[in-house]
Amino acid sequence: MARIKQSSVDEVKAAADMVAVVSARTPLRRAGARYTGRCPFHEERTPSFSVNAEQKLFYCFGCGKGGDLLSFVQETESLEFSAAIEWLGERFGVPLEYEESSARFEADRERSKRLHALLDAATSFYERYLWDSQAGGPARDYLAGRGLREEVCREFRLGLALGGVTLTAKAQERGFTRSELAAAGLVNRSGSDYFAGRLMFPLADARGRIVGFQARKLREDDPLRAKYVNSPEGELFRKGSLLYGLDRARGAIAKQSRACVVEGNTDVLALRQAGFEPVVASMGTALTERQLQEVSRLTRRIYLCFDADAAGEAATLRGMELAAARGLEVRVVVLPPGLDPADAAEDFGARLAAAESYLAYRVRLELDRAADRQEGFVRVRELLASAEDSPERQAAMRFAADRLDLPKDTLAGLAPRARAATGTVSPRLVDAGARLERDSLAGCIAHPRLLRVLAELGPGHFDLDLHRRACEQLLAPGSTDPELVGLLAELDARAGSEGIDEETGEQLLLHLRERGIRRELETASDDRLPDLRQALARVRTAFRELA
Repeated sequence: MARIKQSSVDEVKAAADMVAVVSARTPLRRAGARYTGRCPFHEERTPSFSVNAEQKLFYCFGCGKGGDLLSFVQETESLEFSAAIEWLGERFGVPLEYEESSARFEADRERSKRLHALLDAATSFYERYLWDSQAGGPARDYLAGRGLREEVCREFRLGLALGGVTLTAKAQERGFTRSELAAAGLVNRSGSDYFAGRLMFPLADARGRIVGFQARKLREDDPLRAKYVNSPEGELFRKGSLLYGLDRARGAIAKQSRACVVEGNTDVLALRQAGFEPVVASMGTALTERQLQEVSRLTRRIYLCFDADAAGEAATLRGMELAAARGLEVRVVVLPPGLDPADAAEDFGARLAAAESYLAYRVRLELDRAADRQEGFVRVRELLASAEDSPERQAAMRFAADRLDLPKDTLAGLAPRARAATGTVSPRLVDAGARLERDSLAGCIAHPRLLRVLAELGPGHFDLDLHRRACEQLLAPGSTDPELVGLLAELDARAGSEGIDEETGEQLLLHLRERGIRRELETASDDRLPDLRQALARVRTAFRELA
């Protein structure tokens, strides 16, 4: 795909209104030169979210999340860099130009737009047949029988496919071609509608654009045996990349800092109907790397709740091992046999509170599968030996010891303490030197006139690599490193909250200069000493002038 020209990126950033973008996620009020509100990334009662409208930066003093306009859109809309620029361009009416643009590329872009439009039109077509036709009666009865009300079904745009050539004929009347219908997965080789006599669940990407469908069997005489049939894999539809309902749940997931992954689409609808919003479905399969990548942009805490049967257990195991390997906090909601999340929607909050940790679930599973106590001991010992010490590890160890009926002198052998780490640094958040560097940079962000002084010092006056990179970024803007953008946003917010005015910023930079000179004095040759002492005297004079 062709890259967006940097000039277009700059135009989008300049035209976009930071306050308008953020206000769509959380109400803001003006507080001096800034705006404040409740953080859209976590639950809080007291507003701790700060927005710099002029420099288009945000930072939350509660959860520590910060960044610029672009990273805010990427986080809240679950978009990659280019998609976020396109999203902002559409929102603020900025046309984009692309590098290496060619007739082929433009044709591909236009084709993609038409396929999305076709799939959206098909969704509307299916919706009308479900709710407005006599043929939709059995499907409506099925939904009612599952306890799903019309409101939530309409929210997720459920529909009904009649079959034959009803959709194909209507789409061609509107100017869509047979080739486009095939590329969108809406027509089969014989020229008939791909889906027939099935309840339709539209599947959307992270931007909310329909990319395909999952169709549920309604009749026993359906020629297709499978209960659920998906759109064929194609230009837009990739099942392994999608989580059902993620486009609607991402706001709640980011704000509550948790995501619950269930197995079926109707589970998502039932839980949403019951008021539980941060829920998505893996559409009947175990989680994939791509699906986990999508949800991990929004949260590090994942709850798995699959059906309580052999297939559900296997899917849970595969999913949580992938999630744990990515460093996510994984918990498992265990349901009684024969019950699925849709059946337990009303008291789902209590079940979520009782969810098992990854280790607890794995230990219980290994013990259930072991042929005898000895095999169980070996399985659990291997599992716990690879886990870091934590309250969850201690609880899992006690559970295993109780199940295996181990004597106290054997307990230590079940999970020997991991070797203590050596050479670690004391976990102080910010020492005096790092604080000086941080506050000096914050002063320069808040008061650009200080950048002239910062340029005289240069990155070499900073010990921490991240601070050196931040100095370089301030002197020559251009980096889009998320870590660096987040730091600059935090420093900007702290400059305001800690009252670092221009005079204070200048004093901080003088302290930084003084530190550098004193370090040079410790190792300088005799011929360098006079110059360094004079430089130190000038710094002290400057301090007196500022006092």
